[in-house]
Amino acid sequence: MADAVLLGIDIGTSSSKGVLVSTDGRIIARASRPHETSYPHPGWVEHDPESVWWDDFLALAGELASAAEGREIVGLGVSGIGPVLLPADGAGKPLRPAILYGVDTRATEEIAELTEELGADEILRRGGSALSTQAVGPKIRWLAKHEPEVYQRTEMLLMCSSYLVHRLTGRYVLDHHSASQCDPLYDLEARDWSADWASRVAPNLPLPELAWPTEVVGRVTAQAAAETGLPEGLPVTAGTVDAWAEATSVGVRQPGDVMLMYGTTMFFVEVLTEVRPHPALWATCGAFPDTYTLAAGMATSGAVTQWLRTLVGGDFAELVEEATAVPAGSRGLLLLPYFAGERTPIFDPDARGMLAGLTTSHGRAELYRAALEGIGFGVRHNLEAMSEAGGAARRLVAVGGGTQGGLWTQIVSDITGQQQQVPAETVGAAYGNALLAGIGTGTAVEPDNWNPVTRTVQPNPEHTERYDAYFRQYRDLYDSTVRIAHFLAAEQRAADERG
Repeated sequence: MADAVLLGIDIGTSSSKGVLVSTDGRIIARASRPHETSYPHPGWVEHDPESVWWDDFLALAGELASAAEGREIVGLGVSGIGPVLLPADGAGKPLRPAILYGVDTRATEEIAELTEELGADEILRRGGSALSTQAVGPKIRWLAKHEPEVYQRTEMLLMCSSYLVHRLTGRYVLDHHSASQCDPLYDLEARDWSADWASRVAPNLPLPELAWPTEVVGRVTAQAAAETGLPEGLPVTAGTVDAWAEATSVGVRQPGDVMLMYGTTMFFVEVLTEVRPHPALWATCGAFPDTYTLAAGMATSGAVTQWLRTLVGGDFAELVEEATAVPAGSRGLLLLPYFAGERTPIFDPDARGMLAGLTTSHGRAELYRAALEGIGFGVRHNLEAMSEAGGAARRLVAVGGGTQGGLWTQIVSDITGQQQQVPAETVGAAYGNALLAGIGTGTAVEPDNWNPVTRTVQPNPEHTERYDAYFRQYRDLYDSTVRIAHFLAAEQRAADERG
């Protein structure tokens, strides 16, 4: 199928990306589109599905379809941020903005309520994860409690990928991996919805049909073809959450493979062959039927560096160059990157960012390096939790925009003492979606060879020894300031309520 191509599109937190890929993995064309994320109240993080998800999809699909230049598009895969909650009516029309994944912390009361009601141990055993801001179930209950008129009209519970699939094919379907993050609605060992708990958490709401990310669940309808410019009848796979598509894109498919995704947030996916629930992590279904995964996620990473760049000026290339000249340890600075609370492994939505050791001799170079190091300490904290849960972490693969420039990945390897492999293509989830579509349609040629490793980041032992001491202080800094952080978080909420 020399003239055949595959299309992959991913909707991210701050931008959307798409690729047109040959069936042997060569990228023919790329496209991207930035978008805004809404923060209507402290702890609330939302997307408008029409103006963000669908408009981005239309723009990317149109641009990439034009780039096909006569080649036949034989498969389409989509992914997006997740898990998210988008209530929709029976026609799939959104009833409110989508409530985003763990960075949205509005449902803390419902997390506590459901944990008490269902039992923490039983939730962990059945669903693989303790309830946290990442879970969809508490946000459903929040919706029913705080926006009952919306809940009463809700007939579909959509995520980013399933919203796109429904717009394209008319099917109401969700992939198993995404469903396994709808705690406590999904039974991980049974690989099916938990009917008894679903009736308590989401009463009277029909749950979507389940499929695996590679399954072709429908074809582009005539109406969708007219809107998008895509060919009518184009096969569409079920799609999944962006991080799992990204892991697929870089060959993280074997037990012990770990993906480190450097993006707006930092995300980790380790492949397993059996369920290993751990209260500080998320155990989920993998992207393929014979796998499970341990997952972890920091609430911010690239978001902190973007905030700092806006604050101090300059572009990223300048900041990286300046920070590279600063010695390990940032001349005595230590940063906690909890600028939006924290997800794994502390699950504390009221954690807050801290910067310790400041003097008037510190400048933006030290600040920028301290931010990268603080994120690196968070990476080590999560990897240690994954090891405690029984993960092997035999191979670390680095992906995402943060792999560019080299400093960030070097700092992470120095802090963790582990090497990282960087593949040829780090465009991420969109590329993974094309691969999933190729596997699902049977058109991908040698899918295991799509994206070879091109460089390896080796840790500097001298820096690792120094960072060991800093890491101990990093852990102590949170424990020592948590009471203050929680006080300030409450003050921030009160200030917002006062206007």
